[in-house]
Amino acid sequence: MRERIWAPPPPLLLLLPLLLPQPLWGGPQDSARRESEREPGPLQPFDLLYASGAAAYYRGDYEQAVRDLEEALRSHRRLREIRARCARRCAVHHPLAPPGAGPGAELLFFRSLLERARCYRSCETQRLGGPASRHRVSEDVRSDFQRRVPYNYLQRAYIKLNQLEKAVEAAHTFFVANPEHMEMQQNIENYRAMAGVEALQLVDREAKLHLESYNAGVKHYEADDFEMAIKYFEQALREYFIEDTECRTLCEGPQRFEEYEYLGYKPGLYEAIADHYMQVLVCQHECVRELATRPGRLSPIENFLPLHYDYLQFAYYRVGEYVKALECAKAYLLCHPDDEDVLDNVDYYESLLDDSIDPASIEAREDLTMFVKRHKLESELIKSAAEGLGFSYTEPNYWIRYGGRQDENRVPSGVNIEGAEVHGLSMGKKLSPKIDRDLREGGPLLYENITFVYNSEQLNGTQRVLLDNVLSEEQCRELYSVATSGYEGRVPLKSARLFYDISEKARKIVESYFMLNSTLYFSYTHMVCRTALSGQQDRRNDLSHPIHADNCLLDPEANECWKEPPAYTFRDYSALLYMNDDFEGGEFIFTEMDAKTVTASIKPKCGRMISFSSGGENPHGVKAVTKGQRCAVALWFTLDPLYRELERIQADEVIAILDEEQQGKHELNINPKDEL
Repeated sequence: MRERIWAPPPPLLLLLPLLLPQPLWGGPQDSARRESEREPGPLQPFDLLYASGAAAYYRGDYEQAVRDLEEALRSHRRLREIRARCARRCAVHHPLAPPGAGPGAELLFFRSLLERARCYRSCETQRLGGPASRHRVSEDVRSDFQRRVPYNYLQRAYIKLNQLEKAVEAAHTFFVANPEHMEMQQNIENYRAMAGVEALQLVDREAKLHLESYNAGVKHYEADDFEMAIKYFEQALREYFIEDTECRTLCEGPQRFEEYEYLGYKPGLYEAIADHYMQVLVCQHECVRELATRPGRLSPIENFLPLHYDYLQFAYYRVGEYVKALECAKAYLLCHPDDEDVLDNVDYYESLLDDSIDPASIEAREDLTMFVKRHKLESELIKSAAEGLGFSYTEPNYWIRYGGRQDENRVPSGVNIEGAEVHGLSMGKKLSPKIDRDLREGGPLLYENITFVYNSEQLNGTQRVLLDNVLSEEQCRELYSVATSGYEGRVPLKSARLFYDISEKARKIVESYFMLNSTLYFSYTHMVCRTALSGQQDRRNDLSHPIHADNCLLDPEANECWKEPPAYTFRDYSALLYMNDDFEGGEFIFTEMDAKTVTASIKPKCGRMISFSSGGENPHGVKAVTKGQRCAVALWFTLDPLYRELERIQADEVIAILDEEQQGKHELNINPKDEL
């Protein structure tokens, strides 16, 4: 990622007091009682508990699996708490001395730094009941906990133990972090059916406190209970800043110096300090991403933090606290200075102030002012360091607007309160943009025997292609068997390799045919079957899969497609590869934006593939299957490597190992009983 780092000059020391920054908003101070707390025994490493729980699951000991996995989650949570508490405690008791001038002036700073480090290590060792090194884990384990994989094991284990409510909690907790996981979505629906309750309570066991308070505030706001809305939004902000402090604190852990290991030497003092500091700073700078988006996913930043102040500015107005309304409106404008609605509101709030109050004396809320100021300073420092230290960094747009608060409460300007009529707030939704790349098609199909059927013009649309013979009859039968047999997560190795190979074949065809200038990555891949319902089938005109677009929210009434969450906005191309034709109904259809006017209808059959761009230019759906079962491989692709399918990366690694083991052999000799 970077070249060898040059040694920075001594003035870098002026930045080092930021290395372990004090909380901007105080954060929760540990009481004397909590300071004297001790763990009942040494904290067990969560990676060992996780491995033990997974092993118990695979040998069918579900009670032991539940015990170990639940304990692993508790250990992981407790480890984070201890690290955050020790960091806060040591920051208070050992403040960093600013570097002075003259010979040896930096020694005072380094002495305070060493004292804080010693305090932190002592605190960790005492509270963990042993050395902190026992709790260092691999990147694979760290990734699993970030993606909430233990909850996937738990939901299956709880079902085996007939503990439905706990299974639903675990399944939902996993699904929140992995919303594209179709199997888990189906599991949740199945659990609801088993419980006989459609609206079964869904609990996210890892929900952040500030999100819960924020959602409560939105509910009270929508019910016009503005006093309670203010209470919960203010509580959400306090919790947000506390969690931001914890996130930034946890960024201060050990860093790796892989580039130095590769070059065969250890970094010098300033090199090591600069490298460690910049890694910490980038991590802290992106805590705003961590607190605003789904856990474990790299997705566009939601307009989350400023939205608190947008809600609050109107809520304070409705309860008659115009100064606070003005402070919140000006705070919101720190992030969105061109928002015309809020600019109008500022003018109106100023007109409501007492004559004794100078509107210019009312400033934006201090909490967000300090937050944004620090964020901008960090951004400038990171960009400057990227140029001087030779590493690559692209600043995300942290304040993307996906629309204002979801209500119709815009304060009208220039009228009095008694005569004020509430008008609709401009939602500011982000339209599905025109495709910003050259629209090309007709590239080579790469493989023999593939038959071209129709292009975009013949399918009455944009960026569409229909191909036949992408799969052979034998391949269709093999995949259909896998899709319909139910292997409970384990499939024959030969079938898994076929699925891997044909999905890669589809990716290459799509990338080549649409003549893309950059690599197309897998975003999500799965097999799906649609089965006819029992009962009367005559004259059915319903849909098995409603009309939708793959990367934006289709709004037929407005004839638009809004490219905003919860849509998978990062998807660029889609493909469906069919396995069979021994069914009735189930035609794939394209429509206009109105979701009614059909522009093309395609009858699936073995080896047929339809591919198209994923935006609002290609609304599509599936007609009802009226007899039999229709199966396909569904594939979504992205041009952005940040959104690569993690499971595909893991599959690449497994396949590479298998290929290496087979190297030198003339044919692949696979035992059909082997499983993957």
